[in-house]
Amino acid sequence: MRSFFGTSLAAAGFAAAGLAANLAGATPAEAKPARCFTTDDGYYPCDFRATDRAGSFDIAAPGKPTFSLIVERPGFASAFADFGTGRNVSLPGMYVRERDQPACWSNPETATKICAW
Repeated sequence: MRSFFGTSLAAAGFAAAGLAANLAGATPAEAKPARCFTTDDGYYPCDFRATDRAGSFDIAAPGKPTFSLIVERPGFASAFADFGTGRNVSLPGMYVRERDQPACWSNPETATKICAW
């Protein structure tokens, strides 16, 4: 099992309303080049795809897990990860949008972060 953000996990995911502001023009199913950050993988170039108007999104990059954030309510999201199996695995806890960095979502329970600019 891969260590994700310092804890053993089998899943991850993503969502960000702040990302949509930084990646103006992104619409569902339209991938845009972006810069991503995850606690495990650091900074890397990625593709960002908005998945709904609430701010949910996916980020993907070769050799990295694909993350999906699903906004449950403003400022709060569930996260999922596909570690190359074609199967999304739920990440534990709730991700909270950071006020000082709206492109970032943090999980206070696992001390993990997912960002896309």
